[in-house]
Amino acid sequence: MSAPRTWKSPPQALRGVRVLDFSHVIAGPFATFQLAQMGAEVTKVERPGGGDVMRRGGAGAHAFTALNAGKHMQAIDLATAEGRAQALDLARHADVMVDNYRPGVLERHGLGYEQVKAVNPRIVYCAISGYGLSDPELTPRGAYDHVMQALTGMTLLGGQEGAPPTKVGFPVIDAATGLVGAMAIMAALRERDLTGEGSFLDVSMWASALQLMYPFACDVLSTGQEIPRVGNKGFSGSPAADTFACRDGWLAIGANTPQHIAALMRVLGVEPARYTPLLDPGTGSGPSFARALDPGAFRELLAAQLADQPAAELEQGLNAAGVPAARVRSLREFAQQAAETGLLQPLALGEGDARAISPGLGWRVAS
Repeated sequence: MSAPRTWKSPPQALRGVRVLDFSHVIAGPFATFQLAQMGAEVTKVERPGGGDVMRRGGAGAHAFTALNAGKHMQAIDLATAEGRAQALDLARHADVMVDNYRPGVLERHGLGYEQVKAVNPRIVYCAISGYGLSDPELTPRGAYDHVMQALTGMTLLGGQEGAPPTKVGFPVIDAATGLVGAMAIMAALRERDLTGEGSFLDVSMWASALQLMYPFACDVLSTGQEIPRVGNKGFSGSPAADTFACRDGWLAIGANTPQHIAALMRVLGVEPARYTPLLDPGTGSGPSFARALDPGAFRELLAAQLADQPAAELEQGLNAAGVPAARVRSLREFAQQAAETGLLQPLALGEGDARAISPGLGWRVAS
């Protein structure tokens, strides 16, 4: 086994890059937070007397810090000629400008792409919005994460068939839009390094949602068929890739192949004669996903075997046997456990009441 790596802070690959940040709430601020953590000089412009609504959110001051640490905050009143001139001067010297306001707002203040490009031809201008700029009818609409989940079909992928729409339990599209925005900006900066030319980036929540659902989006675009809702089942369709109630909680099992199922049943002490008649013999060998002749009966058999089992012990036993499995945890439980074991190395942001503990950027670098 190789020696343990020494993990370092994110490389400051964007040092010297100046970012002018007109963003609020989650998507835009998360994009510029990523850039700031990689060394960019981010100036976040806020309205005097209030600023970003996240400053006053119910989650507390740390919620603002978690998305805006490492940025320089500057209050500018765009309703005044002096404020607009000040903002345009900042844009004149910026490498990147991020517009996360409703489409048209900055343009009305003389800070749209064409207006900024006139004084700074090398600008990388990233417009982040709900609906993007391709459809004039949709562009003006406001957007929130749960609304975009409904719009894009995400709420009809979760839950069981026939059940009400089920949204993802956190602002998944907001976060993904921030990540897509940061990646688009970095690509545009690299292109500018090669060509000397700036660019305009249109980053939308709906397009980011499709990136999250990428395999399914490709499927429906290729076949024209709906994606069935599978609830807590694994997407492989295996009858043993599901989430089951145990004596002390829930256990998610990823027994996708016939070999996985055989190992699972050995751990549970179930003889082959009891379950093999329920499986499709056509998937009895080879690297294919298992299928059941009677999925309901197979699940009933497996659920009965698991009902009185301890989830934590099974998690250990199944993984040792080569069967992917995880006890269902809360986010709090997982995050604390990951921090204690070193899987996660939290990042402290801010100070005092506004201090936030962040999971970092989602990747690490070693020497």
